[in-house]
Amino acid sequence: MILTVTPNPSLDRTYEVPSLDRGEVVRATGERVDPGGKGVNVSRAVAAAGRRTVAVLPLGGAPGALVADLLDAQGIEVAPVPVAGATRSNIALAESDGVLTKINAPGPELTPAERELLLDTVRRQSPGADWIACCGSLPRGLAPSWYAALVARAHAAGVRIALDTSGPALLAALRERPDVVKPNAEELAQAVGRPLATVGDALKAAEELRATGARAVLASLGADGQLLVDADGAWFGTASVDGVRSNVGAGDASLAGFLIAGGRGPEALASAVAHGAAAVRLPGSVMPTPDDLAPDAVTVTAEVPVDRPLREPAS
Repeated sequence: MILTVTPNPSLDRTYEVPSLDRGEVVRATGERVDPGGKGVNVSRAVAAAGRRTVAVLPLGGAPGALVADLLDAQGIEVAPVPVAGATRSNIALAESDGVLTKINAPGPELTPAERELLLDTVRRQSPGADWIACCGSLPRGLAPSWYAALVARAHAAGVRIALDTSGPALLAALRERPDVVKPNAEELAQAVGRPLATVGDALKAAEELRATGARAVLASLGADGQLLVDADGAWFGTASVDGVRSNVGAGDASLAGFLIAGGRGPEALASAVAHGAAAVRLPGSVMPTPDDLAPDAVTVTAEVPVDRPLREPAS
Protein backbone atom coordinates (compact mmCIF):
# COMPACT_ATOMS: atom_id res chain seq x y z
CA MET A 1 0.00 0.00 0.00
CA ILE A 2 1.20 3.48 -0.87
CA LEU A 3 -0.01 6.26 1.41
CA THR A 4 -0.03 9.74 -0.08
CA VAL A 5 -0.14 13.06 1.75
CA THR A 6 -1.33 16.17 -0.12
CA PRO A 7 -1.41 19.19 2.22
CA ASN A 8 -2.83 21.53 -0.44
CA PRO A 9 -5.15 19.52 -2.74
CA SER A 10 -7.31 21.04 -5.46
CA LEU A 11 -10.17 20.57 -7.84
CA ASP A 12 -8.60 20.86 -11.30
CA ARG A 13 -10.44 21.97 -14.43
CA THR A 14 -8.54 21.44 -17.67
CA TYR A 15 -9.67 22.98 -20.96
CA GLU A 16 -8.16 21.97 -24.30
CA VAL A 17 -8.03 24.96 -26.67
CA PRO A 18 -6.65 25.41 -30.22
CA SER A 19 -4.65 28.44 -29.07
CA LEU A 20 -4.76 31.02 -26.30
CA ASP A 21 -5.54 34.52 -27.56
CA ARG A 22 -5.44 37.05 -24.77
CA GLY A 23 -8.53 39.25 -24.60
CA GLU A 24 -10.51 37.08 -27.02
CA VAL A 25 -13.27 34.52 -26.58
CA VAL A 26 -11.61 31.09 -26.73
CA ARG A 27 -13.77 28.04 -27.38
CA ALA A 28 -12.60 24.85 -25.71
CA THR A 29 -12.47 21.61 -27.69
CA GLY A 30 -12.33 19.45 -24.57
CA GLU A 31 -12.93 19.72 -20.83
CA ARG A 32 -12.04 17.62 -17.79
CA VAL A 33 -12.61 17.94 -14.04
CA ASP A 34 -10.15 15.99 -11.90
CA PRO A 35 -9.08 15.79 -8.26
CA GLY A 36 -5.75 17.58 -8.10
CA GLY A 37 -2.59 18.00 -6.09
CA LYS A 38 0.68 16.15 -6.53
CA GLY A 39 0.02 13.51 -3.89
CA VAL A 40 -3.52 13.02 -5.19
CA ASN A 41 -2.08 12.39 -8.65
CA VAL A 42 0.34 9.83 -7.24
CA SER A 43 -2.60 7.99 -5.65
CA ARG A 44 -4.52 8.17 -8.94
CA ALA A 45 -1.56 6.66 -10.82
CA VAL A 46 -1.12 3.92 -8.21
CA ALA A 47 -4.82 3.07 -8.40
CA ALA A 48 -4.70 3.07 -12.22
CA ALA A 49 -1.97 0.44 -11.92
CA GLY A 50 -4.32 -1.72 -9.87
CA ARG A 51 -2.52 -1.19 -6.58
CA ARG A 52 -3.94 -0.10 -3.21
CA THR A 53 -3.45 3.48 -2.12
CA VAL A 54 -4.79 5.72 0.66
CA ALA A 55 -4.89 9.49 0.19
CA VAL A 56 -4.63 11.78 3.20
CA LEU A 57 -5.67 15.33 2.43
CA PRO A 58 -7.45 18.30 4.04
CA LEU A 59 -10.84 18.88 2.41
CA GLY A 60 -13.36 21.67 2.83
CA GLY A 61 -16.46 23.09 1.20
CA ALA A 62 -18.18 21.96 -1.99
CA PRO A 63 -14.89 21.60 -3.95
CA GLY A 64 -13.52 19.34 -1.22
CA ALA A 65 -16.61 17.15 -1.27
CA LEU A 66 -16.32 16.79 -5.06
CA VAL A 67 -12.63 15.87 -4.76
CA ALA A 68 -13.53 13.09 -2.32
CA ASP A 69 -16.30 11.81 -4.61
CA LEU A 70 -14.01 11.80 -7.66
CA LEU A 71 -11.29 9.91 -5.79
CA ASP A 72 -13.77 7.36 -4.47
CA ALA A 73 -15.01 6.78 -8.02
CA GLN A 74 -11.43 5.92 -9.03
CA GLY A 75 -11.09 3.30 -6.31
CA ILE A 76 -8.93 5.42 -4.01
CA GLU A 77 -9.41 5.21 -0.26
CA VAL A 78 -9.69 8.74 1.14
CA ALA A 79 -8.66 9.69 4.67
CA PRO A 80 -10.07 13.23 4.80
CA VAL A 81 -9.04 15.91 7.27
CA PRO A 82 -12.02 18.28 7.59
CA VAL A 83 -11.04 21.96 7.39
CA ALA A 84 -13.08 25.14 7.62
CA GLY A 85 -11.78 26.71 4.40
CA ALA A 86 -12.85 25.57 0.93
CA THR A 87 -10.49 23.37 -1.09
CA ARG A 88 -8.92 25.43 -3.89
CA SER A 89 -10.00 25.21 -7.54
CA ASN A 90 -7.34 25.40 -10.29
CA ILE A 91 -7.62 25.97 -14.04
CA ALA A 92 -5.31 24.63 -16.77
CA LEU A 93 -5.45 25.69 -20.44
CA ALA A 94 -3.84 23.12 -22.75
CA GLU A 95 -3.11 24.41 -26.27
CA SER A 96 -2.89 22.08 -29.26
CA ASP A 97 0.87 22.71 -29.63
CA GLY A 98 1.53 21.38 -26.12
CA VAL A 99 1.83 24.75 -24.33
CA LEU A 100 0.12 24.66 -20.95
CA THR A 101 -1.07 27.67 -18.94
CA LYS A 102 -2.01 27.02 -15.31
CA ILE A 103 -3.85 29.24 -12.84
CA ASN A 104 -3.41 27.89 -9.30
CA ALA A 105 -5.42 29.26 -6.40
CA PRO A 106 -3.73 29.68 -2.99
CA GLY A 107 -6.04 27.38 -1.03
CA PRO A 108 -7.32 27.68 2.55
CA GLU A 109 -5.23 28.57 5.59
CA LEU A 110 -5.03 25.69 8.07
CA THR A 111 -5.58 26.40 11.76
CA PRO A 112 -3.26 24.97 14.45
CA ALA A 113 -5.87 22.32 15.27
CA GLU A 114 -6.18 21.36 11.59
CA ARG A 115 -2.39 21.11 11.27
CA GLU A 116 -2.21 18.66 14.17
CA LEU A 117 -5.17 16.67 12.86
CA LEU A 118 -3.40 16.30 9.51
CA LEU A 119 -0.27 14.89 11.18
CA ASP A 120 -2.34 12.62 13.41
CA THR A 121 -4.28 11.28 10.40
CA VAL A 122 -1.02 10.37 8.66
CA ARG A 123 0.12 8.57 11.82
CA ARG A 124 -3.11 6.58 12.04
CA GLN A 125 -2.98 5.58 8.37
CA SER A 126 0.74 4.67 8.31
CA PRO A 127 0.64 1.06 9.63
CA GLY A 128 0.93 -1.30 6.67
CA ALA A 129 2.19 1.34 4.24
CA ASP A 130 5.15 0.38 2.04
CA TRP A 131 5.78 4.03 1.23
CA ILE A 132 4.49 7.43 2.27
CA ALA A 133 4.60 9.94 -0.58
CA CYS A 134 4.43 13.55 0.63
CA CYS A 135 3.85 15.83 -2.30
CA GLY A 136 3.22 19.41 -3.33
CA SER A 137 3.25 22.88 -1.89
CA LEU A 138 2.34 23.65 1.69
CA PRO A 139 -0.86 25.59 2.33
CA ARG A 140 -0.99 28.75 4.35
CA GLY A 141 -0.66 27.89 8.01
CA LEU A 142 2.02 25.22 7.59
CA ALA A 143 5.64 26.24 8.21
CA PRO A 144 8.44 25.05 5.87
CA SER A 145 9.53 22.68 8.66
CA TRP A 146 6.22 20.75 8.50
CA TYR A 147 7.49 18.22 5.97
CA ALA A 148 10.63 17.70 8.07
CA ALA A 149 8.46 16.79 11.05
CA LEU A 150 6.47 14.39 8.89
CA VAL A 151 9.63 12.67 7.58
CA ALA A 152 10.89 12.25 11.14
CA ARG A 153 7.59 10.73 12.29
CA ALA A 154 7.50 8.36 9.30
CA HIS A 155 11.00 7.09 9.98
CA ALA A 156 10.19 6.65 13.67
CA ALA A 157 7.31 4.41 12.56
CA GLY A 158 9.64 2.44 10.28
CA VAL A 159 8.06 3.61 7.02
CA ARG A 160 9.99 4.77 3.95
CA ILE A 161 9.11 8.24 2.73
CA ALA A 162 9.27 9.94 -0.68
CA LEU A 163 9.16 13.73 -0.84
CA ASP A 164 8.18 15.86 -3.82
CA THR A 165 8.28 19.51 -2.87
CA SER A 166 10.54 22.51 -3.40
CA GLY A 167 12.09 25.61 -1.89
CA PRO A 168 12.49 26.02 1.87
CA ALA A 169 10.24 23.01 2.59
CA LEU A 170 12.58 20.72 0.63
CA LEU A 171 15.73 22.13 2.18
CA ALA A 172 14.31 21.88 5.71
CA ALA A 173 13.27 18.25 5.17
CA LEU A 174 16.70 17.11 3.96
CA ARG A 175 18.07 17.09 7.51
CA GLU A 176 15.65 14.24 8.32
CA ARG A 177 17.05 12.14 5.43
CA PRO A 178 13.99 11.34 3.27
CA ASP A 179 14.40 8.05 1.41
CA VAL A 180 13.89 9.72 -1.98
CA VAL A 181 13.27 13.27 -3.16
CA LYS A 182 11.87 14.02 -6.62
CA PRO A 183 12.68 17.50 -7.88
CA ASN A 184 12.26 18.65 -11.45
CA ALA A 185 15.05 20.59 -13.15
CA GLU A 186 13.86 24.01 -11.95
CA GLU A 187 13.44 22.79 -8.36
CA LEU A 188 16.86 21.15 -8.49
CA ALA A 189 18.46 24.38 -9.69
CA GLN A 190 16.67 26.32 -6.96
CA ALA A 191 17.84 23.88 -4.29
CA VAL A 192 21.54 24.27 -5.19
CA GLY A 193 21.32 27.96 -6.06
CA ARG A 194 22.72 27.86 -9.60
CA PRO A 195 21.50 27.25 -13.16
CA LEU A 196 21.64 23.83 -14.80
CA ALA A 197 22.63 23.72 -18.46
CA THR A 198 23.64 20.07 -18.97
CA VAL A 199 22.75 16.62 -17.70
CA GLY A 200 26.09 16.72 -15.88
CA ASP A 201 25.01 19.88 -14.06
CA ALA A 202 21.86 18.08 -12.93
CA LEU A 203 23.91 15.08 -11.80
CA LYS A 204 26.18 17.27 -9.66
CA ALA A 205 23.17 19.02 -8.14
CA ALA A 206 21.54 15.68 -7.31
CA GLU A 207 24.77 14.51 -5.67
CA GLU A 208 24.74 17.68 -3.55
CA LEU A 209 21.21 16.95 -2.34
CA ARG A 210 22.37 13.47 -1.35
CA ALA A 211 25.30 14.98 0.53
CA THR A 212 22.86 17.28 2.32
CA GLY A 213 20.65 14.42 3.46
CA ALA A 214 18.54 12.83 0.70
CA ARG A 215 19.16 9.10 0.50
CA ALA A 216 18.18 9.06 -3.19
CA VAL A 217 17.31 11.70 -5.77
CA LEU A 218 14.92 11.05 -8.66
CA ALA A 219 15.23 14.12 -10.88
CA SER A 220 12.78 14.80 -13.71
CA LEU A 221 14.47 16.65 -16.57
CA GLY A 222 11.39 17.05 -18.76
CA ALA A 223 11.88 15.97 -22.36
CA ASP A 224 15.52 15.16 -21.60
CA GLY A 225 14.69 12.21 -19.34
CA GLN A 226 15.19 11.34 -15.68
CA LEU A 227 18.12 10.85 -13.34
CA LEU A 228 18.35 8.53 -10.36
CA VAL A 229 21.22 9.02 -7.93
CA ASP A 230 21.57 6.90 -4.79
CA ALA A 231 24.21 5.14 -2.70
CA ASP A 232 24.73 2.51 -5.43
CA GLY A 233 25.42 4.94 -8.27
CA ALA A 234 23.68 7.01 -10.93
CA TRP A 235 21.42 6.06 -13.85
CA PHE A 236 19.88 8.02 -16.70
CA GLY A 237 16.56 7.08 -18.28
CA THR A 238 14.87 8.28 -21.47
CA ALA A 239 11.86 7.34 -23.59
CA SER A 240 10.76 8.33 -27.08
CA VAL A 241 7.45 10.20 -26.93
CA ASP A 242 5.31 11.21 -29.91
CA GLY A 243 2.29 13.45 -29.68
CA VAL A 244 2.62 15.21 -26.33
CA ARG A 245 -0.89 16.12 -25.23
CA SER A 246 -0.51 17.36 -21.64
CA ASN A 247 2.30 17.29 -19.10
CA VAL A 248 -0.04 17.88 -16.14
CA GLY A 249 0.73 15.25 -13.53
CA ALA A 250 3.47 13.57 -15.57
CA GLY A 251 6.00 13.97 -12.77
CA ASP A 252 3.50 12.55 -10.29
CA ALA A 253 2.91 9.55 -12.55
CA SER A 254 6.68 9.07 -12.67
CA LEU A 255 6.94 9.02 -8.89
CA ALA A 256 4.08 6.52 -8.70
CA GLY A 257 5.84 4.30 -11.24
CA PHE A 258 9.05 4.51 -9.24
CA LEU A 259 7.36 3.51 -5.97
CA ILE A 260 5.24 0.78 -7.57
CA ALA A 261 8.46 -0.84 -8.83
CA GLY A 262 10.02 -0.86 -5.36
CA GLY A 263 11.50 2.64 -5.22
CA ARG A 264 15.09 1.64 -5.77
CA GLY A 265 17.56 0.99 -8.59
CA PRO A 266 17.44 1.07 -12.41
CA GLU A 267 14.32 -1.08 -12.66
CA ALA A 268 12.36 1.46 -10.63
CA LEU A 269 13.80 4.27 -12.78
CA ALA A 270 12.64 2.47 -15.92
CA SER A 271 9.14 2.22 -14.45
CA ALA A 272 9.22 5.93 -13.57
CA VAL A 273 10.22 6.89 -17.12
CA ALA A 274 7.57 4.62 -18.67
CA HIS A 275 4.82 6.11 -16.49
CA GLY A 276 5.90 9.70 -17.16
CA ALA A 277 6.11 9.12 -20.91
CA ALA A 278 2.66 7.54 -20.94
CA ALA A 279 1.15 10.39 -18.93
CA VAL A 280 2.16 13.14 -21.39
CA ARG A 281 0.30 11.33 -24.18
CA LEU A 282 -2.98 11.52 -22.25
CA PRO A 283 -5.38 14.50 -21.86
CA GLY A 284 -5.40 16.74 -18.80
CA SER A 285 -4.11 14.95 -15.73
CA VAL A 286 -5.33 11.49 -16.75
CA MET A 287 -3.07 8.85 -15.17
CA PRO A 288 -1.80 5.92 -17.29
CA THR A 289 -2.96 2.35 -16.90
CA PRO A 290 -0.68 -0.63 -17.61
CA ASP A 291 -2.10 -0.73 -21.16
CA ASP A 292 -0.81 2.81 -21.77
CA LEU A 293 2.80 1.95 -20.92
CA ALA A 294 5.47 1.28 -23.54
CA PRO A 295 8.37 -0.24 -21.56
CA ASP A 296 10.20 -1.26 -24.75
CA ALA A 297 10.57 2.44 -25.60
CA VAL A 298 12.49 3.11 -22.37
CA THR A 299 16.27 3.16 -22.16
CA VAL A 300 18.15 3.20 -18.84
CA THR A 301 21.92 3.42 -18.65
CA ALA A 302 24.61 3.85 -16.02
CA GLU A 303 26.60 5.90 -18.56
CA VAL A 304 25.12 9.30 -17.75
CA PRO A 305 25.62 11.70 -20.72
CA VAL A 306 27.12 14.48 -18.62
CA ASP A 307 27.93 16.72 -21.60
CA ARG A 308 24.45 16.61 -23.12
CA PRO A 309 22.82 20.07 -23.08
CA LEU A 310 19.37 20.29 -21.53
CA ARG A 311 16.75 21.28 -24.08
CA GLU A 312 15.12 23.35 -21.34
CA PRO A 313 17.95 24.72 -19.16
CA ALA A 314 16.95 25.45 -15.57
CA SER A 315 17.83 28.75 -13.96
